[in-house]
Amino acid sequence: MPARLRPDRPIRVAAVPGEHPYVRSLVEPGSTTVRMLDDPPARDGATDRWWPPAMLSAAWVTTHADDFDVMHVHFGMESSTTDELAAVLAALAAAGKPLVYTVHDLENPQLTDQAIHREHLDLLVPAADALVTLTSGARGEIDRRWARSARVIGHPRVASTDALDAAASGSVGTRAADGTTEAIVIVHLRDLRPNIDGLGTVRALAAAADRAEQTSPFRVIVDVNENVRDEAQLAEIASIVDAASRLTLQRHARYDDAALAASLSAATVAVLPYRFGTHSGWAELCWDLGVPVVTAPVGFIAEQHPADSFVVDPADGGSVAAALETALATATAPGSPERHELVEAREQERRVQRTAITREHESLYREVLR
Repeated sequence: MPARLRPDRPIRVAAVPGEHPYVRSLVEPGSTTVRMLDDPPARDGATDRWWPPAMLSAAWVTTHADDFDVMHVHFGMESSTTDELAAVLAALAAAGKPLVYTVHDLENPQLTDQAIHREHLDLLVPAADALVTLTSGARGEIDRRWARSARVIGHPRVASTDALDAAASGSVGTRAADGTTEAIVIVHLRDLRPNIDGLGTVRALAAAADRAEQTSPFRVIVDVNENVRDEAQLAEIASIVDAASRLTLQRHARYDDAALAASLSAATVAVLPYRFGTHSGWAELCWDLGVPVVTAPVGFIAEQHPADSFVVDPADGGSVAAALETALATATAPGSPERHELVEAREQERRVQRTAITREHESLYREVLR
């Protein structure tokens, strides 16, 4: 038995970040064969969040080399300089610790200028002992850019049990003047981070709602956090909403998981407002909750759940209107028995999927430790 793979203890994974719901889903609860280390306090001393990640520093790797067997990086690289990441790689090599890197983002949704992210990818992708990504499209791009092969492992369930319970108690939607139930289209602009095209998306939705008013009307909820990164953009969005008869602006404190699930579950269809990106945890949450998504052709989001994703050209009002019409026609109504049955069926699919995902990751860790 190689010294790095010990039969007397679980494989200890220094995951960055360790407490992220996605990362915790990679290990079965109570596993005796793989253990994710807890996140240490952040590099700035904060204990209520994981970033900037302390594990992603040469000093942490050197000091804690006896405490972990493999490092698995997911998120948080934007908190480091390229030189700092290079030092982490050198420390891992000196300690004889393999690196697994899951390529979630070929473009970082938190950044406007992608130059630093490309530098980080050019450093980590060639250096990693093993690569993972979420879709075959991303795998092809990784092979094209770096001549590296990545293992495709799908995204696990996003919705927590509490979130699913909150969704199950949702209403059946709003009533139109004639007493019928109106379809609800929702777009969450969140904090207007760099990859959110808030203004363009709201303009397209206002035009689509106008087109559909006489045939298959729907209401649009424009949902945004209380604290945003671009107040000027939000003011323009509010003006568009005020001028549109079928749009409503909701501004609120940042949702917790249960509140977000309840918000999404009250919708018939969700629109993803991205201008760039690679994959989407939001699309995964919508799938868990039985809500189809309309999205621009951004990254490989539509590959995550092709049957539940409707791709549009956001610059073409007719394309947006047509996609919404198709999505609304195939969607289940919020709060309906059909929606509940769909969510339950998908929850069962996710249970089976999680077992496969955890086994694939354990197998991968064993491979790099041999």
